[in-house]
Amino acid sequence: MKFLFISPRYSGGIGGHAEMLANQLENAGHSVTKMQTPHIPIKNLKNPSFAMLGTIKGILNRENYDIVHAFNIPSAFAMRYAKGKKKVLSVHGIFSEQVNSIHSKTVSSIAANTESKVLKWADKLTTDSKITQKIYKEKLGFDFNYLPSAIDTNKLDNIENVTKLEKQIIYLGRNSYEKGFDILKKIESELNGNIIYCTDLLWKDAMIELKKSSLLVVPSRMESLPTNIKEAFYFKIPVIATDVGGIPELITNNYSGILVPSGNNAKLVTAINDILSDSERSISIGNAGYNFIINNLTWKKVLPKYIDFYTNLLNS
Repeated sequence: MKFLFISPRYSGGIGGHAEMLANQLENAGHSVTKMQTPHIPIKNLKNPSFAMLGTIKGILNRENYDIVHAFNIPSAFAMRYAKGKKKVLSVHGIFSEQVNSIHSKTVSSIAANTESKVLKWADKLTTDSKITQKIYKEKLGFDFNYLPSAIDTNKLDNIENVTKLEKQIIYLGRNSYEKGFDILKKIESELNGNIIYCTDLLWKDAMIELKKSSLLVVPSRMESLPTNIKEAFYFKIPVIATDVGGIPELITNNYSGILVPSGNNAKLVTAINDILSDSERSISIGNAGYNFIINNLTWKKVLPKYIDFYTNLLNS
């Protein structure tokens, strides 16, 4: 099959998923072109500028593809005009709610209206989270296909061996409100460990720090299915996270990780300090997380689902 992938970037979050999926499809013998479109690097202009420039690029692109696959709502503008037998749009998390959490009411209103229109442009919609699938059906009446996002275990296996740092806590993600960066900063003085904040490291450097750590904390106010939890699982590092979005789809509380209510800082502090002082429980949780990843979210498990999805779509 011949694919065109469209994403604002090919790293982190849904962009990182697009990059990995493209690599896996190419390794399986398919052709994947990744559209590279610049954007204006200013907070409120990134998505609009990408949508506008992507649209122009989609119109000018004369290539024909079997599948045009866009990753996030702004990418759909280029998807709409690109030439493909079938169009797929993937959304990880509720786009309008994400915009609402970090932008003004005016911008949020525009995003909500845009979202309901854009979702109609695709032949198929996909998401990596069952809760996202459920919410879009209930709120807007759209049917999403559930296709999980995997991790590249080969790349993780190539991360160098490191010396574990006792009671090192790692935060791995953007410095943003929806990720709860400020929450961890607020409780830092109450924790019996040292926090390292990895907000702008290259992926490999971030993985080295993760591998060194005793604990990953994900204090998000809003999430889909965080890749950093999956990566921590693979390294057998216990995870404490808030019970938002698709996180409970990854973590079985007190078995493969620890869930705390979003916004309950006292419970978050207690959970972190308890796990740091209980090495036996930490090891047990780490092993359970690893087993979950191996059994469910490697590309060996997930790629056949994508190929079946694309094949069935082309044949429909």
